[in-house]
Amino acid sequence: MLFSYLTPVAVVILILAASLRILPEYKRGVIFFLGRFQAVKGPGLIIVIPGLQRMEKVDLRVITMDVPEQDVISQDNVTVRVNAVLYFRVLDPQKAIINVENFVTATSQLAQTTLRSVLGKHELDEMLSERDRLNQDIQEILDAQTEDWGIKVANVEIKHVDLDESMIRAIARQAEAERERRAKVIHAEGELQASEKLVEAAQVMSKNSAALQLRYLQTLNDMGNKNNASTIVFPLPLDLMEAFKKFTDKSEQKQ
Repeated sequence: MLFSYLTPVAVVILILAASLRILPEYKRGVIFFLGRFQAVKGPGLIIVIPGLQRMEKVDLRVITMDVPEQDVISQDNVTVRVNAVLYFRVLDPQKAIINVENFVTATSQLAQTTLRSVLGKHELDEMLSERDRLNQDIQEILDAQTEDWGIKVANVEIKHVDLDESMIRAIARQAEAERERRAKVIHAEGELQASEKLVEAAQVMSKNSAALQLRYLQTLNDMGNKNNASTIVFPLPLDLMEAFKKFTDKSEQKQ
């Protein structure tokens, strides 16, 4: 009689023990009652009736996913290998369980295809110099497409853009040619500015003969102060040169 009385109690205790679930703060449980969605529960202590209810656990923490290397052909027909890292988290556990079979695998596959399609629309120079803009474009596309899955894509970072050795050498030659071009342009601009200053200086000196005389004496002083100078300079008065010039002008006028 006592055994028959304790058996139902033991069964109830076992059922209650099997029904208790404890979820940490960063997890939620999606409860299904006889196959139909019932509620999202957690965190803490919850009860799931065996045989009638089923629970799917969902982690709400940020998931870091490494996107495998992808072969990408850029818009200027350069083949590169690109990999990236993706950061996302589940905002709606109900959608993440019901609307997609495996949200982690689905997000990974979507990230790979999006990475290839977005980078394929840009040239190699843009991939190397405008990563921030490309990261933003990929993040916005992924975030829009995963919204129905209850997923929020927080960030996408392109880690490596690998090139062939031949392409690396070609880029190095291109960079060297670009530096030489800039050096020639800077040199030409310097010559132009120097010529403009010389013209201005000549105009100033032509207005006052004393300025030309001072410049002449300064040049002689600079030549004499040089170390190991072996040049002998005989100063010639500029007034004498002016007299010769006037004499030459008069001779030309008589002729």
